[in-house]
Amino acid sequence: MDWHEILGYLAGFFITVGILPQVIRLFKLKSAHEISLLFTLLFLVGGLCWLIYGIIEELLPMIIWNGIAVFLMLLMLAAKIKYGEKPQDRKL
Repeated sequence: MDWHEILGYLAGFFITVGILPQVIRLFKLKSAHEISLLFTLLFLVGGLCWLIYGIIEELLPMIIWNGIAVFLMLLMLAAKIKYGEKPQDRKL
């Protein structure tokens, strides 16, 4: 494994792990009104594009980390859909 590949694994790790605290927070607080739906959708589409590119180019670090990132962004989208209303807007 050369330094280019190590750099790819490190970059993917930090970007992907950076999403994790937000996803955990969304489900823990059951609140997602402060998260932008546009951000979530754009990040998801970007992650899918990088994943497809990684598959086409057979770049294992991109496949692994963008696969995980896409999964996390799908969780974030699900939280946004489920918990996206402001607390005072929720029906009891």
